Amino acid sequence: MKEWFLDSCALPDPDMAELSRQRQLQLTKPPGSLGRLEALAITLSSMQGKLAPAVDRVEIAVFAGDHGIANEAVSAFPQAVTVEMVKNFVRGGAAISVMARQIKAGLTVINAGTCSEKAFGAPVVDRPIAFGTGNITTEAAMTYEQCIEALALGKSIVDGYESEPELVIGGEMGIGNTSSATALAAAFGVSTAAKLVGPGTGLNSEGVSHKLKMIEMALARVGKESNTISLLAELGGFEIAALTGFYLRAAQRGITILVDGFISTVAAQAACRINEGVRDWLVFSHISAEPGHQLVLQALSASPLLALEMRLGEGSGAAVTVSLLRSACALQNEMATFAEAGVSDG
Repeated sequence: MKEWFLDSCALPDPDMAELSRQRQLQLTKPPGSLGRLEALAITLSSMQGKLAPAVDRVEIAVFAGDHGIANEAVSAFPQAVTVEMVKNFVRGGAAISVMARQIKAGLTVINAGTCSEKAFGAPVVDRPIAFGTGNITTEAAMTYEQCIEALALGKSIVDGYESEPELVIGGEMGIGNTSSATALAAAFGVSTAAKLVGPGTGLNSEGVSHKLKMIEMALARVGKESNTISLLAELGGFEIAALTGFYLRAAQRGITILVDGFISTVAAQAACRINEGVRDWLVFSHISAEPGHQLVLQALSASPLLALEMRLGEGSGAAVTVSLLRSACALQNEMATFAEAGVSDG
């Protein structure tokens, strides 16, 4: 039986893109003078199939999971922080919580597999695949079947929205997950682990060197495996796999995806490797201060909108960028044309 994630993705509307492009030429400004905001409006028109695009209904989903490799001292923070931050998200004290309020977005927090065996109460979506992954230096992060389950978890979040959002943002939380993301990017052929590895939560140079050794151990264990889902199972995290499924389903349903930083972009790359149609639905928000992010963006031929030296994760960089998308829509929708304004068109 064909797996759901192999089903075709929706297709942006090229005719609407052309109509949007023509409208941009008629607005009271020199052609191209609004720079990438013009291209962004055209992209959103094509994705939404309408000349007046909007980014009013925004949903943010933050997936949390723990990583066995955290026991190898690859993070400046203890593993207990993952669970503590899940609670902080729903209390409203985290960066993404603040940003969700500011942009009036829905915020869903999902326990995809933290190390806590105690159930989270509502409003957390408590669907742990297991209580943390295996330590990827010595064993697979999860079984293939668990990876399929994590992908389906991400799908279920998109399918569960009461009204179709115009934009979705995926975020992640998991101590040790930059190690998993780096290992995945290296396994996907982006670059060497040495070029991709970074400080994550704030490691010093000695800590980064140790982290690299652990990642290289994981890569040596996996060898030349190339199947994307197998690699997600071997090296990923429950939250990374769930985020991959979230992207896959959003693209199938024709929903614009605003991609956050390094870990989210690796999940986006995984989604594109599983189903190439996902790429048409990705808008890249910012370039992270994490060294590997630029290399993964290059592998996806992606040009992010902002460079703010952020490296927090959670979906925070993407949330900051929503105002740019809204500005692009407002400019296309509300500016007068030369004819309407009675202004001479050069």
